Amino acid sequence: MSGLSLRDPQVVGVLTAAGLCLGGIAAYYAMRKKPTEEELERLRRELLVKAGRIIDGTILDISDLSPEESGRPDGLQLILYKYEIAGVVYECSQDVTQLGDYINIYEARLSFPCSVRYDPHRPVNSIVVAEGWSGLRDTANSVPIRRAPRRSRIPTPYL
Repeated sequence: MSGLSLRDPQVVGVLTAAGLCLGGIAAYYAMRKKPTEEELERLRRELLVKAGRIIDGTILDISDLSPEESGRPDGLQLILYKYEIAGVVYECSQDVTQLGDYINIYEARLSFPCSVRYDPHRPVNSIVVAEGWSGLRDTANSVPIRRAPRRSRIPTPYL
């Protein structure tokens, strides 16, 4: 009967090498640094800035909670907004506490239109502000309207 024998040095060597590789992979996954909540949120914003669709929305409210009210050492700053996709109205909020260098929530105009970036596969996943992009507007008609060209008063001959 010819088969694999656990006493064969080659079999023992291969099994030892495989065990060490599996142990190393398991140790790597067990000891690697897990991303923090802030890093995960930053990565989500980056993904939406790169691949998200833009749609019109409306700023509903802002909320600035103190550290005592929010239970967080830095407090909590939120922008509440809504937008509509395919007849479904979404009301969302974005935590902009970590974006204090890019936005002052007290300058946001309530009930003003804004641009919202959202994930087409999960429309509830959306943002209004990111590190390199802002959907907040200064005026209600920030999109320029193209006017119709002037008509000439000189009649053109018909052919």
